[in-house]
Amino acid sequence: MAVSERMMRHLHEAEGGAEGTREATFLPEPEPREPTYTIISVDDHLIEPAHLFEGRVPAAFAERAPRVVTLDDGREMWVYEDNFYPQVGLNAVAGRPKDEWSMEPARFDEMRRGCWDIEARVRDMDLDGIYASLCFPSLIAGFAGTIFANSKDSELGLACLRAWNDWHIDEWAGAHPDRIIPLQIAWLQDPEIAARDIERNAERGFKAVSFPENPIDLRLPSVHSDHWDPLLRACEETGTVICLHNGSSSWTAARSPGAPLELYTSLFPVNALVTAADWLWARIPTRFPELKVAFSEGGISWVPMLIDRIDYVLTHSAAGSHGWDDPNLSPTDAMRRNFWFCTIDLGSTFALREHIGIDHICLESDYPHADSTWPETQVLAERGLAGLSDDEIRKVTWLNASRLFRHPVPEELQRP
Repeated sequence: MAVSERMMRHLHEAEGGAEGTREATFLPEPEPREPTYTIISVDDHLIEPAHLFEGRVPAAFAERAPRVVTLDDGREMWVYEDNFYPQVGLNAVAGRPKDEWSMEPARFDEMRRGCWDIEARVRDMDLDGIYASLCFPSLIAGFAGTIFANSKDSELGLACLRAWNDWHIDEWAGAHPDRIIPLQIAWLQDPEIAARDIERNAERGFKAVSFPENPIDLRLPSVHSDHWDPLLRACEETGTVICLHNGSSSWTAARSPGAPLELYTSLFPVNALVTAADWLWARIPTRFPELKVAFSEGGISWVPMLIDRIDYVLTHSAAGSHGWDDPNLSPTDAMRRNFWFCTIDLGSTFALREHIGIDHICLESDYPHADSTWPETQVLAERGLAGLSDDEIRKVTWLNASRLFRHPVPEELQRP
């Protein structure tokens, strides 16, 4: 489960913060899962290690770069521009018993080492039968770099963002380029600067960029303007996939004060539906026909609903409108061409895979979050894909992701 920054703050304030230190329990080491399928997980997360910014920002900013401190009560926090950013416990629960899952801040020694250490992460991928992984940031950056974009000192923010990208390509993905698909964060304060970085980063090997679902929720210009065109054009020209991760713009459909966590998580698919409709009617697929957009951790249950609704309103309430500018391509065909749908679970909606477009469905593990299938991803994939042809299984488990992110799988490892 991905917890947005806004949601984390709401729940943490409601709980009143942590009191004292606690001992962490770790479950017995799982047995390695037999890799029946080759699996590329297109949505996992990393917990930034405490050393990430050391030696990676210009000397003038070194003293003000994010750092980890230990409070008197034993909690560990990131500190940046006089603000505290806790490692949300529920975002790092892999290998921990459920009765100890909590929104409370977690120390590094309370996390499984694979959360923040790349060598341990690859071992955990092997245990789960995951061939390759795309990893999103955590709280000190925000899922789409929003913490740095909101910096009081924009030069410091940009330096920290670039340091995060440098660390990701050099240490995280660079240590195992066959196993990790490089993902960057973009400078949201200036799309021209972001575009130039995306172009340079494409040359360095980055295949994707994490971008906020809906910039207006961050008080940034709308996708219905041309403000973001330089960034979108750079992604289209370099083949960089735009990943819109649930919660990245700190918006939620849950509106009721005092609501439990379950309301927030139950409404996760609504984020993806709203975002897809917004990006579609902003005519991004027709203005940038080669652009690839992935809806990360949105699931697929909302896709048939949006397809059916759009097809219906085009012949009814939207008939005669001029909201679409390509007479040879319908909005729903544009969805199936430019959008990819990423899911952790393979529920009842998977029966509508052809209606959705099976060439655009990808699988997620969501390690190390609470919704993660680790270490049972292979087992659950076998159960969810039972009865499908080998061709269908290949597409969902690895082939669609391999093509989307241009991440090849060696022939000898391709299963089935």
